[in-house]
Amino acid sequence: MRKNSMKNTRINGEVQRTLAEIIRTVKDPRIGPLTSVVSVEVAPDLKTCKVWISVYGDDETQKKTVEGLKSAEGYIRRELAGRINLRNTPELRFIVDQSIAYGVKMSKLIDEVNRKETEN
Repeated sequence: MRKNSMKNTRINGEVQRTLAEIIRTVKDPRIGPLTSVVSVEVAPDLKTCKVWISVYGDDETQKKTVEGLKSAEGYIRRELAGRINLRNTPELRFIVDQSIAYGVKMSKLIDEVNRKETEN
């Protein structure tokens, strides 16, 4: 199966949707309440899965959320295996996605430059 095949795209979407549901049910207090699954990339051999998550809060909140998700990986994989019928249940790797925070920061900088332009 090619990396960008239609089958792999469907699997990525289904895994993303299911992981978002499962993460909401994890009862670890370290996991922030505003944690969302931004993107998922399942390897073509279904052995590994990169999960990009977005966490609202400071760096400490993000760090604790990743720790909580890593400690709950066994539960998350078991739930994923029960909900999605895949040949292999992939090993999950959680990555904090900074793109939303970066976009907000850049938007503020652009607004600041525009404000200075109108003042001059």
